[in-house]
Amino acid sequence: MVCLLGAGKTTLLNYILTEQHNKRIAVILNEFGEGSALEKSLAISQGGELYEEWLELRNGCLCCSVKDNGVKAIENLMQKRGKFDYILLETTGLADPGAVASMFWVDSELGSDIYLDGIVSVVDAKYGLQHLTEEKPEGLINEAARQVALADLIIINKTDLVSGEELNKIRTSVRSINGLVKIIETQRSRVDLSNVLDLHAFDSLSGVSLQKKLQHVKTTHAHLDKGIITVTFEVLGNIIEENLNLFIQNLLWEKNVKDKTGCTMDVIRLKGLVSIQGKSHQVIVQGVHELYDLEETSVGWKEDEKRTNRLVLIGRNLDKEILKEVFIATVTGKQGNS
Repeated sequence: MVCLLGAGKTTLLNYILTEQHNKRIAVILNEFGEGSALEKSLAISQGGELYEEWLELRNGCLCCSVKDNGVKAIENLMQKRGKFDYILLETTGLADPGAVASMFWVDSELGSDIYLDGIVSVVDAKYGLQHLTEEKPEGLINEAARQVALADLIIINKTDLVSGEELNKIRTSVRSINGLVKIIETQRSRVDLSNVLDLHAFDSLSGVSLQKKLQHVKTTHAHLDKGIITVTFEVLGNIIEENLNLFIQNLLWEKNVKDKTGCTMDVIRLKGLVSIQGKSHQVIVQGVHELYDLEETSVGWKEDEKRTNRLVLIGRNLDKEILKEVFIATVTGKQGNS
C-alpha cells in the first residue's frame, strides 16, 4: 500500500486494525505519525538493530512496525503461518512501490510461500490533483504520478470535501496516468475490504478479468509536458516467445526505443495478454520497471477465435504508433502500419 501524505492512509490502516471485518490480516507499518495509539505497543529499532514485536489484535489481525525495506519483516512473519491470510505492507509516502513489487520476483524464499496480490494507493480528493500535477526538475518523475502509474487499485478518499466538478478532475487525472487502474471513491477511508483484497493483479488468475479490462483501455494524453500516460495497442496473430522477450528487453533493459523527438521511452508498468506460438492458452505479460514475467493463464484460445495480442504500457515519452510498429517488426520480422 502506498499513498500521499494526508490522503487518509493512517485512518484506513486503523480501520483495518480495529474493525470487526472477519479477515485475518498482518499489517506491517513502515512509519508512524506523532501520538499513534499503536506506537507504544510496537517494537522500534534500537541501537541500529531491528527489534520486532508482533501485536495480536482483538479482531484477529497482526501488526508490527519495521524500519527496514520490509523484506526481512515478511520473511520473519512467515514463521507465524496459520495466523493470517493476508499481508498488508505499508510504504512511506514517497516510496516507489515498484521496488516492493520487484522483491517478490527476485526473492525466491518469499515467492514460494506468498504472492503479490496488488498495489493499492490512496489519493486525497482535495489535494491529489495538486500532487499529481506538480512539476519536477527535468528528468525526474513526479512521485505521486509514479505511485498512481504502478497502482492496481486507487482509493480516492475525502470525496465529501470536494465538489462534483473537482472530483471529476481528480478522477480524470488518475485515469490519464493509469488507464488500467480500478478506482474506488470513499469518505473517511471506509472501504469494503473485499474490494481491496484478492486483486490477483500479478498472477495468471487475473486472465479473465484482464481480458475484459484490456478491451476498454484507451490511450491517454499527458496533463503535463513529459507526463506519464497510458498507451495501448492490439496486433493480430501468433507471436514467437523469443521475439516477444526481445521486444520487452529492448524496451525495459536496453531502453533503445525512442519517440519522434529522440527521447527514450520510459516504461514504468507493462501489462497484456498475448498469443504465443505453440501455446493453447493466453499468456499474461507483466512488467514493473526492468523486471518482467510471462505466465500462461487458464483461459484457452477457442478454435474459431482470432488470436490477438493486447499490450498496455504506462510511462513517459510513449508513442503508440512507434511502439506498435517496433512490436510488429520485432515479433513478426515485418514492418507494420498502425
